[in-house]
Amino acid sequence: MPVRPLIVRLRNWIGDVILGVPALQLLADHGYELNLFGKPWAPQLLAGYDWPVVVRAARLGTRLTQLRAMRAAACATDPQFDRRENALTLAHSFSAAAELRLAGLRAVGYSREGRGFLLRRSEPISLGGHALVSYWELACRFLRIEQPPPTAIDLPTRTSDQQRADALIAGHGLASGGFVVVCPFAGGLFEKAEKRWPAFPEFTRRLLQRGHAVVICPGPGDEGVVQTDYPGVAAIGGIDLGVYGAILRRCALMVSNDTGPAHLAAAVGARVLGVLGPTKPEQWAPWGPSVTLVQRPQPPAGVAWPDVDDVLQRTLDAVRSKSEADR
Repeated sequence: MPVRPLIVRLRNWIGDVILGVPALQLLADHGYELNLFGKPWAPQLLAGYDWPVVVRAARLGTRLTQLRAMRAAACATDPQFDRRENALTLAHSFSAAAELRLAGLRAVGYSREGRGFLLRRSEPISLGGHALVSYWELACRFLRIEQPPPTAIDLPTRTSDQQRADALIAGHGLASGGFVVVCPFAGGLFEKAEKRWPAFPEFTRRLLQRGHAVVICPGPGDEGVVQTDYPGVAAIGGIDLGVYGAILRRCALMVSNDTGPAHLAAAVGARVLGVLGPTKPEQWAPWGPSVTLVQRPQPPAGVAWPDVDDVLQRTLDAVRSKSEADR
């Protein structure tokens, strides 16, 4: 078949990019050669695929230069590139559509923020459903097909990332499948409400007291919080998302706030216990059969959080189940 390059503008958040992976895989399965345009962490996150990722520059002028270079390279391999729909934007912003248009690309995307005139084809979006389904349906509309989304993401891990992860696990004296990863961090707010479970330090302390090995993978700036609030955990920092995903592939369970690493854990098939506050799970829950959520009904004002005893018991049950399954 002739080469059919397709330029895809990724979203700006880790969880969103992960939830968009099935849509990307669908496009690749239909013969498109993906050329991705995204954040600096996107190449490591998607390293298990052979999709090249151009890291978006900070300045608009440089971003346009990057996109024009991608367009020129695509035209060199596909003489029909400029005669067809040749770009897809998973990002919903006006600026994402504007950059593609200014670079001379014929993009398909959802009709958000009054940007329809910038797109070659503007599709209406169904609000309120799960984000993964939204990205999947956009890819289906680009391909002009109808197909149900997959039940799991199955994000692959690069061999070198798995080898490094296994070395880090062994270096901390941990047994594969015998440790719990906790992610008490979360960037941003959900509808102006805090997404971080305030009882995470107490929960972690009680889990350690029961003899369980606990791992935290702090991001830049989180190391101080680990030292003060999470004594006794195995802190594995300074890693990229590819290695993080490989570590999660080896854990017994991940207990997490509504944040990117929870989506990463579910995507690599790890068991996930999501501790949710104001988040709407019907839109933003991690995707896959290995995910369990714990959430209290939300009051009209403020945020209600699950009890420590409930989360701890669910964690102990999940770890016991994983141990029995591995025997």
